[in-house]
Amino acid sequence: MKKFWGSLVLMLFLIVTLAACSGDGADSLDDNNDGGGEEAEGKTNISFWHAMSGSNGDELEAIVDKFNDQSDSVHVEAIYQGSYDDSLTKLRAVGGSDEAPAIVQVFEIGTKYMSESGFITPMQEFIDDEDFDTSNLEENILSYYEIDGDLYSMPFNTSNAVMFYNKDMFERAGLNPEDPPSSYSEMIDAAQKIKDEEDAYGFTMATIGWFFEQLMANQGALYLDKDNGRDGDATEALVNSEEGVKIFEWLKEMNDAETFRNYGSDWEDPRGPFFAEQVGMYLDSTANVAEVIKNSDFEVGTAYLPVADEVDPQGVIVGGASLWITNQVDDEDQDAAWEFVKFMTDEDIQAEWAAATGYFPITPSAYDVDVLKDVYEEYPQYTTAVDQLEDTTVDPATQGALTEVLPEARKIIETALGELYEGKDPQEAIDDAAEKITEALD
Repeated sequence: MKKFWGSLVLMLFLIVTLAACSGDGADSLDDNNDGGGEEAEGKTNISFWHAMSGSNGDELEAIVDKFNDQSDSVHVEAIYQGSYDDSLTKLRAVGGSDEAPAIVQVFEIGTKYMSESGFITPMQEFIDDEDFDTSNLEENILSYYEIDGDLYSMPFNTSNAVMFYNKDMFERAGLNPEDPPSSYSEMIDAAQKIKDEEDAYGFTMATIGWFFEQLMANQGALYLDKDNGRDGDATEALVNSEEGVKIFEWLKEMNDAETFRNYGSDWEDPRGPFFAEQVGMYLDSTANVAEVIKNSDFEVGTAYLPVADEVDPQGVIVGGASLWITNQVDDEDQDAAWEFVKFMTDEDIQAEWAAATGYFPITPSAYDVDVLKDVYEEYPQYTTAVDQLEDTTVDPATQGALTEVLPEARKIIETALGELYEGKDPQEAIDDAAEKITEALD
């Protein structure tokens, strides 16, 4: 019976997580969740703008309903605003007016803009006023949203990057399926063996700038000067450092050996070939674990991100989004928003959210809640990402770059990677990218 219930929980989990994602662009953003709801008499009514759609949006609505049912004083209306970009664009249009919501969900790379926008109240003010204990929250997640030691927003949906690999293919190629490659040279060797034995590509990753940032951080390398823009406004890109060159040289070596293939710049591009066993290893968001397991007719393994040879891995940067309280509503509404934010950090709520979506809980004690614990015990592939996050060293490199031009910088890196795969010299490709990002910073 216990096995039955464990399997049932996992089945439901797999079904609802197909749309799970991170701020890295993996969201399924159909317009099927309009939000809405009636105002509640006798309560402080506030609006919450979010970018969760599909099953993620349904789960968020369920959690908001749960808050409203248990609160005697606050009623939250969740309103879907489209993609992360759409939501932030709408907020910019109304941010300085009374049309702004009390709470808004913003993706991680919007942190710099939001912190300097002038229309938010830093979360630290509510924390200090109430002496709210944040020690029960995950430090490696909080650190991304901290500026000069102050927490500006509350993390909500969080993910990072991991490597997926085909354990069956590993075994057939003479590789140890329980000991995946962890360095660039080990990746090169494993990819060659897969090609030789399986007539398949060894490795791929979508041409997405977020992965480059992760590979830089794992080497402890800064993306921008001024401690990644966290010690003042960044003025220079550092992507062409020794660490950045190593990434480009590593990818070029496998691409030239035809053990790597670039399938494209969309998140879905490498997934189909992996499911079809046309490639043995690839990078993806942790929030995609459920889809990978469901769509693979082989045993799936998960592993930490690889790191350059003779470098101790430093860990990963969090993706996803956080909750911000605006100052365009009165104090009563801001206090009501704070009550909702605190509710969202509860271990039971975080466990429910993680079990239904595939995101990380920001409250570590949520891992011991049965609904999430059962899933992790049944499918240990999920725990790789959790362990990788907990092993991350918190410093400016793994906190991530803080700049308003990061979306543009990612596109520049993606263009450079595409040119690399077409034959451009690694040093020249990354130097050109660094110059363009520096120009964007100006």
